Amino acid sequence: MSANRDRVGERVREVMERIAAAADVGAEVELYDTEDALVAEYVGDDLGLLIGHHGQTIDAIQHLAYRIAVARTGERVAVVVDAAGYRERRATSLRQAADQAAQAAKDTRRPVPLEAMSAPERKVIHEHLKDRRDVETYSEGQEPSRHLVVAPLVA
Repeated sequence: MSANRDRVGERVREVMERIAAAADVGAEVELYDTEDALVAEYVGDDLGLLIGHHGQTIDAIQHLAYRIAVARTGERVAVVVDAAGYRERRATSLRQAADQAAQAAKDTRRPVPLEAMSAPERKVIHEHLKDRRDVETYSEGQEPSRHLVVAPLVA
């Protein structure tokens, strides 16, 4: 990691460890660098409390960790907080839901609204379906009820 990311990483680790301790969850924090972000992952058993329903808790932890790290270091580095590979499992589930919605939109020739989800989750679906020529995606509603719609394209 670069010196900037080292400083941010240590702040992120500190925030995440304090949250896990406050929640009485035994977890370690592992840091690694990707091209796009500093990734901090909780590793341990029974991390469900830190993940929350559809990742709401882990999203909140990520937001807090990022905001605190940036405020304390002055460095703007993208931060991703994960727990036991949750983000990839959720992305796989979202891509499957996107494929099902796309098929339903084609079959019924009607828009198919999906459940409300966070902006990063909506982005997974937008990206997954962006190259298809038979459907389009767009978001509707206001947070926290903002959701994605998969609509058929008229041929």
